[in-house]
Amino acid sequence: MLAPGNKAPAFTLNDSNGKKISLSSFKGKNIVLYFYPKDMTSGCTREACDFRDSFPDFKKVKAEVIGISTDSESSHQKFAARYDLPFILLSDEKKEVVEKYGVWKEKSMYGKKYMGIERTTFIIDGSGKIKFVFPKVKVDGHADEVLKALREIR
Repeated sequence: MLAPGNKAPAFTLNDSNGKKISLSSFKGKNIVLYFYPKDMTSGCTREACDFRDSFPDFKKVKAEVIGISTDSESSHQKFAARYDLPFILLSDEKKEVVEKYGVWKEKSMYGKKYMGIERTTFIIDGSGKIKFVFPKVKVDGHADEVLKALREIR
């Protein structure tokens, strides 16, 4: 797992409109990079809507919010449209970025083991260094927790 002080792994992924987005294109800005398991599921929808509802506060602290899952571009498009999400959603269908960031893990539900994304958020500063890592995120209150951490690095 990546830790504070590590350089954030570079990536380029497509957003919900098929546009290529690179981590390097946000140089000089703080980034909230949150990995979530699946579009349109209850926990992921609550998390996305919390980030949406706090979006003006993230703008005030000059932070970009970017969500990544292994869902397709079209799934992200529907998710963003349905919940009016004002931030970027990136599609990692090949699972390259989730692997680089160490969030693709073995999970268990009802006794069945499977591979999936462990809900994790990284705060990356303008120089590309990881400042905070929030592993095994609990959705309720998470957006506020991230905002608090962002205010500490300003």
